[in-house]
Amino acid sequence: MTLDAIFEATIQVLIADGPRRLTTTRVAERAGVSVGTMYQYFPHKQALFYALNERYLDIVAEKVEATCRAQRGAEAEAMVEALVTTYWQAKTERAEVTQALYKSVVELDNESLIEAFARRVDVATAAMFASAANTAFADLNTVVLTLLTSIFGTVRSVFERNLPVEEAEAVLRQLVLMCVAYLQAVKLPAEGVTASVRRQAHLSARDVA
Repeated sequence: MTLDAIFEATIQVLIADGPRRLTTTRVAERAGVSVGTMYQYFPHKQALFYALNERYLDIVAEKVEATCRAQRGAEAEAMVEALVTTYWQAKTERAEVTQALYKSVVELDNESLIEAFARRVDVATAAMFASAANTAFADLNTVVLTLLTSIFGTVRSVFERNLPVEEAEAVLRQLVLMCVAYLQAVKLPAEGVTASVRRQAHLSARDVA
């Protein structure tokens, strides 16, 4: 597809030259399409960056949502590990692409993209933790927000610091431990779990309906 070729060419130019030197003409040449065809899709490079980031975030959100569905009814500790691992793998599957996209957003008003992405992963993660077999939380929304902010921020920092693979993987393991310890600290005592699980399950079903 033409769009696939354009997006891949954009990634290649971003990696090779950075966002400031990228032009739609260079992307068209790399993609093997005419400049006129390029402008039919993207009139300027900000539109191209927006569409590329939108596509990337959609792929990441789909992977997080799939993991959250698969983990329904598991124990909270397993959920955390699966959530961190999925997000990490989504970001490192093509690490050079993630690096390039982090750089591209400097020239982009991407607030609406981040909001849409956040809504999707918030809902999916809340529904997952609401179904936890062994744990419940008095304020599930705050727990989810804290966890996701910690996970996303840590992974971004790993990329911005350009850590070697060994150090990055060590940080990932520590992140899982940190998130599990946080859940242990904020979970309800055993006697409060049953009623809260029922309430959270009800709220979760309503949110994802």
